[in-house]
Amino acid sequence: MLPAPPGLVRRSLQRRPWLGDLLPTVLYVLFAGLLATASAGDPDAAPLWIAVVLAVPGTATAFFSRRRPVLMFAAATLLFLVSAATSTTAELLLVLLALYAIGANRSPRAAWTSFGLGTGGAALAAFILTVRSRTGPLLLEPTQPPNSGDLFSDWLNNTIGITLTLLIATLIGTNVGGRKRYIGALLDRARHLERERDQQSEIASARERERIAREMHDIIAHSLSVMIFLADGAYAAAPGRPGQSREAMGRVADTGRTTLAEVRRLLGAVRTTEREHPADHAPQPGAAQLGHLADDIRRAGLPVQLTTAGPPITDPALGLTVYRIVQESLTNALRHAHGASKVTVLVATSGEAVDITVDDDAPSGPAGNHESEPGRGILGIRERAALYGGAVAAGPRKDGGWRLQVRLPWTGEPT
Repeated sequence: MLPAPPGLVRRSLQRRPWLGDLLPTVLYVLFAGLLATASAGDPDAAPLWIAVVLAVPGTATAFFSRRRPVLMFAAATLLFLVSAATSTTAELLLVLLALYAIGANRSPRAAWTSFGLGTGGAALAAFILTVRSRTGPLLLEPTQPPNSGDLFSDWLNNTIGITLTLLIATLIGTNVGGRKRYIGALLDRARHLERERDQQSEIASARERERIAREMHDIIAHSLSVMIFLADGAYAAAPGRPGQSREAMGRVADTGRTTLAEVRRLLGAVRTTEREHPADHAPQPGAAQLGHLADDIRRAGLPVQLTTAGPPITDPALGLTVYRIVQESLTNALRHAHGASKVTVLVATSGEAVDITVDDDAPSGPAGNHESEPGRGILGIRERAALYGGAVAAGPRKDGGWRLQVRLPWTGEPT
């Protein structure tokens, strides 16, 4: 769960970082002023000028405690020891502010190391305060008779009291720092996930463009090849066989209308939202339509013999892939297998794979070379087969002609 958005105070501190330096400074000045005012009438108190002298570096220490917490911790400890000997000990607040700043802005290790060093300073300050309670402010004339109490017990009590205050400041600082680091980690993760989502979106868009390019190529290249051969036949038959010419031109028109419908379907799928499925707009061709495909090629003048074996393909995605592979193979044969007397197509399904074999007996040489005009044909077939982890083999046969073999792993389950 992401953290709550920053409130008014946090937003103000983010926009004006100097407020984070000013707040501890004001707190220290008020605290030192209150202690100095409260002890003004005490005859055993140190002179006011000592508190004023200590307040000058103390104010600077408080102001820079957030920016340079470790250095200011050392300065605050020194000022506290001096104030313990001569003044109101208001500088203890500087040590607490520095420990809090270390915990909030540095690592936990730095915070607890500073606390450990602070306990040594606390023990020394407690000893100074214990001695001072018997003699008055050090470095000045004694203002009261020596105290006959237990020196060790007083020192131990003072040490425990100061150490506890240091511990509280350290705990608060490390807790705040831990939450800041946690929030920072959440925000970093959110940014990382956002970048990853954008990258995945770009990859998905590239794959979709590639899929659309394959579909457009298969649809348009096949249809145009059929239309060109039909139109050539109609042109050749026009002088002496006008009836056949009109029939061929009718097939050209039918092929064009079918192609236009498929292109519209494909473009409609492109415009679908992410929640819609392209298949919801129009049925996709599948293995069941291979007979119609073979009829179209026969009408274009290429003799095709289609054979299917094994159980029917019930997976729509696989059926579309098989249809497009056979369509592209026959389109290539229509364009390149000049002089072929027969093209055989075998689609065999088993419990392990779908095997597609397309053979033609066109003579070898440039006229019958399927690679004489490089394009997306074989490449598109390889890309479709790769989606199923399939294999493609294409090349000339030893006895003449061309053979394409495709194997698509399939266990009968939807993919």
